[in-house]
Amino acid sequence: MKTIQGKRWRNWSQTCESIPEKILYPSSIEEITSIIKEASKQEKRIRVVGAGHSFTSLVKTDDWLISLDLLSGIEQLDEAASTVTILGGTRLFQLGEVLGQEGYSQENLGDINVQSIAGAISTGTHGTGLKFGNIPTQVVEIVIVTASGDVLTVSEEQNPQYFKACLISLGVLGIIVKVKLKIIKTLIYEYRSERKEYPLFEQQLECYINENRHFEFFLFPYSDCVQVKTMNITNRKPKGLFFHNLKNLIFENYLFFVLSEVCRVLPRSSQTISRISAKAVGTTTITAKSYEIFASPRLVKFREMEYCIPLHYFKPAIQEIRKCIEVKKHKVHFPIECRTVKADDIWFSPSYQRDSAYIAFHMYKGMPYEEYFQEMEAIMRKYEGRPHWGKMHSLGKKELYSCYPKLPDFQAIRYELDPQGIFLNDYIKKIIIDE
Repeated sequence: MKTIQGKRWRNWSQTCESIPEKILYPSSIEEITSIIKEASKQEKRIRVVGAGHSFTSLVKTDDWLISLDLLSGIEQLDEAASTVTILGGTRLFQLGEVLGQEGYSQENLGDINVQSIAGAISTGTHGTGLKFGNIPTQVVEIVIVTASGDVLTVSEEQNPQYFKACLISLGVLGIIVKVKLKIIKTLIYEYRSERKEYPLFEQQLECYINENRHFEFFLFPYSDCVQVKTMNITNRKPKGLFFHNLKNLIFENYLFFVLSEVCRVLPRSSQTISRISAKAVGTTTITAKSYEIFASPRLVKFREMEYCIPLHYFKPAIQEIRKCIEVKKHKVHFPIECRTVKADDIWFSPSYQRDSAYIAFHMYKGMPYEEYFQEMEAIMRKYEGRPHWGKMHSLGKKELYSCYPKLPDFQAIRYELDPQGIFLNDYIKKIIIDE
């Protein structure tokens, strides 16, 4: 088994780093079982990393860090049942490509696709569209290796008492080694991006949400322009995406990087840069296969906080956000990303038992974000906001217990499956462990 000792680890956004004693790369479930048993014997703690795209210290450890990069790939595509069984380290873009070759896809995805499937499930990664839940809702069955080294299959039929807890578990109930997902036949989408004036957009918000299969929008600080993106099924043939992807790479990454550097050096330019970015949004219409079009590259590094609020608070929340930025004159030029997700019954899901609006706030790396995030978080909390587990927030145990009513039940299962706390780190103990 590949093992690296004493190497510094950083997450994608470089908001978290540590020097684990070991970084281990198991390539089989048997090797993971052996690692866990040895860790138990030596009283070491284990955390698991996928793509490192969480902005918090979920993965941080000075003990043993496990990467599932060598435990990846598709095991079985069951066309009759419309399911696919994959190993935990499989990245979402790898899954999309292989499924696409077979004429299938996931029903929904987020706007980046580099995460491992285990990481995406563990943190509640989501896309947009009120007919769809987050990615964990696509899970039919999950296989974890528990702290005792046992391989446990969990579904609605097998060990059902653990199922809703295991789907978004922050990696503290066991290591996700295998997943069975629901899949659908590949769809062809018409993707449309256009600029709208905010007053008219606000009047039509409910129509956008209810009349589009996938819908999201971006608010530009200090601007009355909104970028609206929709994806709907079409009978038209898919077209090549070379020029579309090239344009996104140049304008949304390289050019935006230059503008962001200007803002970092001259923060007062943020208002002007944001207005220029909003005006630059043009109208784009393309047709493509679903897995080719959900995600886009994110090369400009940033800090991110994302909250989930009940859908009926969507409009008043964005009104208050726009007003707060104008009044407090926050030096921010990154647009605010707004999406919708269907209610579910997963215990740690931010959209647990409520149709939801997700609102994500970004700040360019190197620019002060604390005051901006604090103000936005206060607005989100006012509207019963629950934080995304992989994004930055300041909530402690008391607040999180009030957000997640099933947290006490989760704690009981966590203690049952991992009484020694092998899968904990200081950050997780700080935010959710009731000792």
